[in-house]
Amino acid sequence: MLHRPGASATIGAAAAAKAPADGYTIVFVTATHVISPLLMQVPYDPIKDFAPITPISNVEVMLVAHPSIPVKNLQELIALAKARPSQLNYATSTAGSASHLAAELFSMRAGIRMQPIAYKGGGPAVSELLGGQVGLYFGNPVNVAGHVSAGRLRALAVSGERRLPGLQQVATFGESGFANFDVGFWQGILAPAGTPRPIIDRIALEVARILAMPDMKEKINSLGGDPYVMSPDDFAARMKLDSVRYAEVIKKRNIKID
Repeated sequence: MLHRPGASATIGAAAAAKAPADGYTIVFVTATHVISPLLMQVPYDPIKDFAPITPISNVEVMLVAHPSIPVKNLQELIALAKARPSQLNYATSTAGSASHLAAELFSMRAGIRMQPIAYKGGGPAVSELLGGQVGLYFGNPVNVAGHVSAGRLRALAVSGERRLPGLQQVATFGESGFANFDVGFWQGILAPAGTPRPIIDRIALEVARILAMPDMKEKINSLGGDPYVMSPDDFAARMKLDSVRYAEVIKKRNIKID
């Protein structure tokens, strides 16, 4: 196993794209795999140069507000944002991240404008939110669940098809009028393009078997996610969908990274 961090994970992806397609090379990626090439030049095509195997986990995005923001649900937030155009701000863990683009996708669909404030990680973002330096936060539920339960933050909505087990009072975006708001931050594995399909299928089946183990589910849950299994073809479709819709968000919102 080789660990090649850097450049928003594009260094490792570039190495994997050039590796022999013999089944002995797989690469672990996150949703940034299809986002980073939309924001910077990379020496590979995130879709064409890889053979999707399966996602492994998915972390939903939760929208929470500081108590000073006088809203209790998404519809009240939209009304407030329209009354105060570009005056509300929200925190994200990183500029150009999946949560940042999810926030802008929500704003586009709601017909509002809010100001993004990017931090270097979820910890600093939540700290600033708790201090009232920023009003809203789009991010990993595990970073804010305790603060929501203690009343220090107010949860407005969570992505995904179902409510979170520990926060059943928090409605989904779908229940709040935003159908098909599937913006979870997935993690998965790919192989170099051209890897034989029997090898791809065999790895996918083995990963699905492992993810079904209770201890694996517990471990992934502890990190704020859920096991997330798809066929190679369905995973390929998800990657293409994310690439297209986030490209639209980046273009329409003129998102850039330094």
